[in-house]
Amino acid sequence: MDKSVNPNDRNNSSFDSAEKNKNFITEGPVWKGLLSFFFPILFGTVFQQLYNTADAIIVGQFAGKESLAAVAGGTAVFVTLLVGFFVGISSGAGVIVSQFYGAKNEGEVSRASHTALMLALISGAVMSVAGFLISPLAMKLIETPADFYDKSVCYLRIYFAGMIPMFVYNMGSGIFRATGDSKTPLYVLIAGCAANVVFDLLFVVVLKKDVAGAAWATVLCQTLSMILILVKMKRTSQGFRLKFSKLAVTPHLLKKMVQIGIPAGMQSVFYTISNLIIQSDVNSFGTVTAAAWAAYGRIDSIYWMTINAFAIALTTFAGQNYGAGKIARIHQGTKNGMFMGGAIALTVTFFFMLFGKAFFRLFTADSEVIQTGLCMMRFLSPFFVVYMPVELLAAVIRGTGCTFIPTVITCFGVCVLRLFWLIFIFPLNRTMLMAFACYPMTWTVTAVIFIIYYRCGKWLKDYTKSSFL
Repeated sequence: MDKSVNPNDRNNSSFDSAEKNKNFITEGPVWKGLLSFFFPILFGTVFQQLYNTADAIIVGQFAGKESLAAVAGGTAVFVTLLVGFFVGISSGAGVIVSQFYGAKNEGEVSRASHTALMLALISGAVMSVAGFLISPLAMKLIETPADFYDKSVCYLRIYFAGMIPMFVYNMGSGIFRATGDSKTPLYVLIAGCAANVVFDLLFVVVLKKDVAGAAWATVLCQTLSMILILVKMKRTSQGFRLKFSKLAVTPHLLKKMVQIGIPAGMQSVFYTISNLIIQSDVNSFGTVTAAAWAAYGRIDSIYWMTINAFAIALTTFAGQNYGAGKIARIHQGTKNGMFMGGAIALTVTFFFMLFGKAFFRLFTADSEVIQTGLCMMRFLSPFFVVYMPVELLAAVIRGTGCTFIPTVITCFGVCVLRLFWLIFIFPLNRTMLMAFACYPMTWTVTAVIFIIYYRCGKWLKDYTKSSFL
């Protein structure tokens, strides 16, 4: 055990009471442990997506295609760029909490949780200021068309006003999930999403505030979610119970979180930069293509949020079992997760092919936008199953504390190769589908590399010797 671990912190009352309820993550059938943890995460991710999707649907139906492109196009990619970096860093906190929780070390769980919340507060404040200042430049860099440039900047600046509530809520939810509770974040999200729809209708439809109204609706609901998650943390009997007097940074734990989280955060940044370049190419085809891509981005989030839910489940599963010293169970969980993830990818593709037009009609009645979006969907969705190993294998590996190599693999396989395609191959035939072909090509290459790296087992040997245990 690491020298920072205090043996006197073990076997405290909350863990004793927790033992009365079987922890399916570290005990019992693997498939049952994964599914019992996965479904609340999935439903929670669905409601998380509904925050922005509700904005897109209501704005698209009541404010027009320019407003739809402003809310769900380049702005969404830019938000992902900045917020994704923090989410990557916060994943390091989740790994640390899950490992200490699996090892039944309550004292370190408490210190790690309070350190994580302080990290969220500081990061949220920095991101609010940075996002406000660079929003105009960001929209210029991706060549946002003039007919919705001002709306895009307006939406972004208001959206970034809510970074502290967003970050604190996400960190709190991550702590609950790291300890095996995926239901509490779900209940909070349901409440927040319901409020978001009400505020969207009020600000956009009734008060006619257009994209500004949609942004303020999201900020208010993120604030509500933050308050609810903090209240739940105050009332829990687990080791991560919130005590404001304990809010402080524990240096050695912060160092671990950053060491694990920064590679994941940088991966998200590089990943999103490549998407920003693609967004710039999409914008060059005009407003119809930009609006279609914006709507498709909301629709295909059905797949991404599902596979991301599985990734979160596998990261926590691997983290807790790693902390408990159950290495064989990690491999068994990986096999189960890959099988279920593949089935989900094929199912989503089937429904997209069958009901694609109905999905697009949720966002717009413009027939040209719908047809362009269907072309995108039918080209990309059959390759969802190819990407699945990238997300799931990386999740398992990160759960053990190994994040650097997965980041290198993803940055090369997805980001570098994607940029190569867009810079050297795409100009040879500047069509919409040629630009999008970079996705299946890079997914395939990266998946093959991850499979080889996982099977070699070096990631587990290195981190078993030197990291947590």
